[in-house]
Amino acid sequence: MTRIGLISDTHSFLDDAVFTHFERCDEIWHAGDFGNIELAEKLAAFKPLKGVYGNIDDATIRNKFPEDLFFTCEGVDVFIRHIGGYPGKYAPTVKDKIILQKSKLFISGHSHILKVMFDEKLQCLHMNPGAAGRQGWQKVRTLLRFCIDGELMRDCEVIEL
Repeated sequence: MTRIGLISDTHSFLDDAVFTHFERCDEIWHAGDFGNIELAEKLAAFKPLKGVYGNIDDATIRNKFPEDLFFTCEGVDVFIRHIGGYPGKYAPTVKDKIILQKSKLFISGHSHILKVMFDEKLQCLHMNPGAAGRQGWQKVRTLLRFCIDGELMRDCEVIEL
């Protein structure tokens, strides 16, 4: 079983509470818009970090993190992209990549809107952890925490900062 802390849209602000909420996680996944490399380095020093760059991220972050990240966690094929949309409203090319890669979990950020929804047509779970930073229009800053156990994704928790 792998415990995941999922975060996005930090925009150069990292709440100290993130470390408490992700203390029992095995990995942290960041869905883009880190804001600065120091924030990424802090997360990576705390737990193993996977992530993608977002539209506000500079060349330093873009050289370290890809636009599209495909990997397998336990028995789940994962696809992360910052600007990706969600079921029924995917960004251009995203749906094709989900199908091609046979992704069972698609993660995006960008909207600052927390969403967890299953795409029946693609048989793929979509997650967007909302925004953890202070920049943006959201009134509540959010994170997600969940487990991947073999081929199962379970125990999803919404955390409000």
